[in-house]
Amino acid sequence: MAGEPTDERVEDGSNDGRYRHLIEHVQDAVVEFTLADGGPTVSDVNRAFVDVFGYEADDIRGESLNEWVVPDWKLAEARELDTNTASGAINYQQVTRETATGLREFLYRGIPYATGDADDDTPDGGFAVYTDLTEVSRNERRLEVLNRILRHNLRNNANVVAGHTTRLLAQLEDRRGETVDVAATIERAAHELEQLADEANHIRQVLEHPTDEVADIDPEPTVRAVVDDHRERTPSADIEIETGETGRVMADSRLRYAVDSLVDNAIEHNPSPEPRVRLRITSAEGLSGAASGEWVVIHVEDDGPQIPADERDVIRDGSAITPTHHGSGLGLWLAELTVETFGGELSFGASDLGGNDVSIRLRRR
Repeated sequence: MAGEPTDERVEDGSNDGRYRHLIEHVQDAVVEFTLADGGPTVSDVNRAFVDVFGYEADDIRGESLNEWVVPDWKLAEARELDTNTASGAINYQQVTRETATGLREFLYRGIPYATGDADDDTPDGGFAVYTDLTEVSRNERRLEVLNRILRHNLRNNANVVAGHTTRLLAQLEDRRGETVDVAATIERAAHELEQLADEANHIRQVLEHPTDEVADIDPEPTVRAVVDDHRERTPSADIEIETGETGRVMADSRLRYAVDSLVDNAIEHNPSPEPRVRLRITSAEGLSGAASGEWVVIHVEDDGPQIPADERDVIRDGSAITPTHHGSGLGLWLAELTVETFGGELSFGASDLGGNDVSIRLRRR
């Protein structure tokens, strides 16, 4: 481990030599220790440990691991983990440790082993593996703060603006004046902010809860529920639905977020007073054009303007997100992140209706 030759060749062809070569070159900090009444005593460390914690192997070898890397106020937690390790249990826990650059968050894995004879499997040593989660944890906290601000402050203020603007419109006697147009514009903007807050909340729910591997859903009731909802909300829209025998897909109730956001986009971004939307559930076609049994596709088609290429690219191809290249709203992002969570794919094409065909491809259960 640390301090050994840096030649990339494995000098020792034995299993132990290959194992040490692996441990030495993994990016996670690894400590090998022996177990005693006083807790884990350092036997060796790899290069990543030296880089992260700032201690050379010769400095820390033979020392108490806890005394060197565990903050004083976290010692009780560390001793509890040590007790689990001594009992033969493998520990997985997020912990805070002192490093060369201050406190950092890690996924700690304590892996015990026994070196005694075959009749004695009592652990007398082990490994501590530290995967740095600091930036991940900080980003999660930042996103949670931003999400709370967006959901709470923005939505509450949008409600106030929309409510007062509606009252103002009702009290205006001249329904044709510029004042009415201005008030109506403010009202629309407030409702768009409300929708943005809702979409942000749905994205949070998608990202916070991974899909159960055994989760499945019949997509037809979900699609029909979305159609019924939008027919009620936008009676001027011509919304069609076509379904077939497709079966269940790998998804859960959050599929509605994706379908609803695509239908909403198709209606809201269509300048026609009577926008046309068609939803179809089909089996995917294979390379030969024949129906494939593995995938189901939910098509959301419209007769509106084509989605701008830069908005498609930033969603589909991972193009760089910049202040001027990020998409005009959260609807497509909500659909993309939801479908991605289910192991599916969102794709863009042209519809024979004259507009877009945004498709959700999901694996059949």
